[in-house]
Amino acid sequence: MAKKKKGEGFHSAAGLIRYFDAEEETAPKINPWLVVVAGIVSIIVIEILHRYYAM
Repeated sequence: MAKKKKGEGFHSAAGLIRYFDAEEETAPKINPWLVVVAGIVSIIVIEILHRYYAM
């Protein structure tokens, strides 16, 4: 039977946590609301184009 070692966790998750905690100062910062609005506008434009230029 395998013996459990106390204090050792899931190693790959620890690597992901370290990766996402590190932020670059030179990276562009995008407001989350801008992403939501861009998605909604894209859906509206696609629907309008689909209705007027349907084959």
